Amino acid sequence: MNADSSSKTDSVRQRVEEVIQMIRPSVQSDGGDIELVDITDEGVVQIRFHGECVGCPSSSMTLQHGVEKNVRARVPEVTSVVAVP
Repeated sequence: MNADSSSKTDSVRQRVEEVIQMIRPSVQSDGGDIELVDITDEGVVQIRFHGECVGCPSSSMTLQHGVEKNVRARVPEVTSVVAVP
């Protein structure tokens, strides 16, 4: 990886983190939390749910309509957001 791609990756990661920080208070108010695990070279953001989000039937809605919608709107390099165990 050259310096340009490394700084681009860092920039994407930083912007994704900012979006997660924006969403986090809402998730925490329901007893859960979100962790950014990784971002693949293909633009797939991997997150992990914690707390009450684990096993919650609404977590897939939170993922699609809360996290993915906001991340993709603000970070166009992101192609999708997936939850990992």
